[in-house]
Amino acid sequence: MTPNTPYSAYLGDREPIASMRDTSERIRALTDGWSRPQFERTYAPGKWTARQILTHLAETEMALGYRVRMALCSPGYVAQPFDQDAWIVKESRTTGAEAAAARFALRQMNLSLFAALSAAERQTPFTHPESGALTVDWVIHQMAGHDLNHVQQLETIAASPSPV
Repeated sequence: MTPNTPYSAYLGDREPIASMRDTSERIRALTDGWSRPQFERTYAPGKWTARQILTHLAETEMALGYRVRMALCSPGYVAQPFDQDAWIVKESRTTGAEAAAARFALRQMNLSLFAALSAAERQTPFTHPESGALTVDWVIHQMAGHDLNHVQQLETIAASPSPV
């Protein structure tokens, strides 16, 4: 049964690991060679810049990859929530290129782990204080849908006129 995550509508019936591979390459192709001013563009007034989106994606890879590893290796694991807006404020010195590179490296590491998991390992349970009982598979599906949400924003930024 496919897990229902806050990003399920973005993922649809796509296989999550294949989708994450595709999205990773799409993001790299979109942002490769961008200048600092290009990374500072946003998709809508008052929304995160491309740099902030990429930083957020790198932070998500780090945090959710950690959750999966903890769930797999620590029976009864309870995940700690994090505040994405508070985290993004602390990363104000990270450049867009640095965030993109970090996100890509972390994604490759997570994909290697996720692809090696058995069906039983993907059903490993853990608990989240806000979301309740979850599984490793739920996290994989959430990450894949989350990517698709943000890749749409990056595509909008890429299609906007470049700053001079």
